[in-house]
Amino acid sequence: MSDPKPQATFRAPAAVLALVVVAGCSGPLDYDLRGNAGAFSTADAARAVSTAERPAPDARGVISYPSYQVAVARRGDTVADVAARVGLPAEELARFNGLEPDTGLRPDELLALPRRVAAAPATGAGGSGVDIAALAGSAIESAPATPSVKTTPLAGTPQKPKSAGSAKGAEPIRHKVVRGETAYTISRLYQVPVKALAEWNGLGPDFAIREGQYLLIPLKDMPAPEPEPVTKVTPPGQGSPTPVPPSASKPLPDEKIDPTPPEPPKLSVGEPSRAADTAMAMPVTGKIIRTYSKAKGREGIDIAGTPGSPVVAAREGVVRAITKDADNVPIMVIDHGDNLLTVYANLDRIAVKKGERVTRGQTIARLREGENAYVHFEVRKGFDSVDPAPYLE
Repeated sequence: MSDPKPQATFRAPAAVLALVVVAGCSGPLDYDLRGNAGAFSTADAARAVSTAERPAPDARGVISYPSYQVAVARRGDTVADVAARVGLPAEELARFNGLEPDTGLRPDELLALPRRVAAAPATGAGGSGVDIAALAGSAIESAPATPSVKTTPLAGTPQKPKSAGSAKGAEPIRHKVVRGETAYTISRLYQVPVKALAEWNGLGPDFAIREGQYLLIPLKDMPAPEPEPVTKVTPPGQGSPTPVPPSASKPLPDEKIDPTPPEPPKLSVGEPSRAADTAMAMPVTGKIIRTYSKAKGREGIDIAGTPGSPVVAAREGVVRAITKDADNVPIMVIDHGDNLLTVYANLDRIAVKKGERVTRGQTIARLREGENAYVHFEVRKGFDSVDPAPYLE
């Protein structure tokens, strides 16, 4: 990003002094003049970091993350070309990225999408405004491994692979460039190589960026796990000594058997428990105003209730994700184990935190006020949505 040219007020001695300082520095030239001025430098740490590759986009060039989406430009594209391909107005996409509709783009340059778009038709994904599948996938990947648990899919719900363009793993930070920042200052801020920052965002060879531009911060590769210690196996007869059984040193006393049978104990049967016999509890007290129909793109049900009334966890589990949709309305994902998730959207006043364990019936949020007093509720087995009705009946 280029700044306005300063007025020519520099004096010759100052310019000569600057050249001497630069000539005396060892290593590559510090373009933003922050590395060798006597302060702590993070340049070496940023260069040593290993980063992952940017995820591949879908057929239209869209990469979907739980909180946002970006579009990848192709050779010869303008902002208007990208807008037409993803189904957004050119003016809206250009304004969100601080560009004009006819601005030419570099190959692999990223444009931040102002709102979510449906997945590419070739992937078979639905056209909902919220990419719940990507959100559910992120919740599954953040859950601890449970090798002893076996997954049993519901009948009639075949498993399908994750669609292209839906990024797997952690979500990278989306940084909005402000006046005065450069690619070098941003790479140091997040401790990533400037070359990786350029490759992820399709920057030119001069690493130029502009005010208002959105940049994805490359994800850092995780170190390999430490190998498990090998248990030393000793041959038979060696190792820990075998304890001597008590009967070998002292005989057992003679057993005296009473021929009279004992009187059976008197059992007191209390009141039957009132635990719900359904697999899940209704997340809100109200009535279903929109039913599940996967064929029509309805991945869950909508339950209307009194504004401000509590929204509860349908089942015991762990809160794996709390995010927001394009309208800044909260969405929550709860992991119940065995690859079973529940999704709660259109919430207000979140009452729990990510990573918190909740119980069945515990209040997790409130219904919104006014005409939006309903909760969108989904049940998912992995990435696939299933009908919530069998769980609630």
